Amino acid sequence: MMADETTPATEDGAAGSETQAASSAPDSPEALQAENNDLKNKLLRTLAEMENLRRRTEREMADARQYAVANFARDMLTVGDNLRRAIGAVPTELRDGRDPALSALIEGVEVTERGMEQAMTKFGVRRVDTKGQKFDPALHQAMFEIESAELAPGTVAEEVQAGYAIGERVLRPALVGIVKRPKPAAASDPEPKVTAAPEGPES
Repeated sequence: MMADETTPATEDGAAGSETQAASSAPDSPEALQAENNDLKNKLLRTLAEMENLRRRTEREMADARQYAVANFARDMLTVGDNLRRAIGAVPTELRDGRDPALSALIEGVEVTERGMEQAMTKFGVRRVDTKGQKFDPALHQAMFEIESAELAPGTVAEEVQAGYAIGERVLRPALVGIVKRPKPAAASDPEPKVTAAPEGPES
């Protein structure tokens, strides 16, 4: 009776040992290769995402540095306009150099205006091209039209106020006059012919 009671326990123990041995057995080569490929793909995706993040961060930092001075540069454009107006306000006949004080003043204003232009260029601010260029609504603002047979319609013929841009961003558009096709000359009416009234019969 004792032997019968111990027999099932021995069989259960043997079955448990077989199950434990099966679970501890190494995976098949195919399963290991699939797991290795999966890990490799995850690593490559992670590296690609990190590289994209690095490039995006560098681009954003470069844009921030470039455009950080945009508001300041826009305010300085008004200062430059005033300097040019001051130079232009001096009549031509007074620029003959006979007045040393006036000549020194004009020269000082011109040097200041050139220095400001150079400083703006240093920080990436550039003047928008106008005369002879095709009208671009992103860079130019049309103020009036000029009839011209020499230039193509839509060409910028005159600049009223300079425009400036920094990088790909327009600080302010250039105020310009653009060419339009001249109106055809109106055909002159021929002079009316005056027909003499027939003379009546002589009486």
